[in-house]
Amino acid sequence: MNLSSGEMQQCISNCTKCHQTCTETLAYCLKKGGQHAAADHIKLLVDCAESCGSCVDFMLRQSDFHMKTCGLCAEICTACAKSCERMGQDEQMKTCAAACRACAESCQKMSGNAKAA
Repeated sequence: MNLSSGEMQQCISNCTKCHQTCTETLAYCLKKGGQHAAADHIKLLVDCAESCGSCVDFMLRQSDFHMKTCGLCAEICTACAKSCERMGQDEQMKTCAAACRACAESCQKMSGNAKAA
């Protein structure tokens, strides 16, 4: 798959959006406190943002390893989405979960695997 493929461009876009959303949500959660600032949730937000950024880098340089990094990113994004969804009807958490789900779906396709959990 090359950089000009529409699927890869969509994945790069979704990863970029997810990175931004998770980073913004991280600041929001730390400010909000309580369950939003629980260590496991914060670690997932950081892991998700970082994996999305790395994934974009791997795809942009057309690394032979981008499929593997996309597979891991899909797994992390799915876990982060679930963590955000457990926060209830909070609008920021719903926005973050949606960005994570979209990224997980794109990355799963890029990884060559069937479907994110």
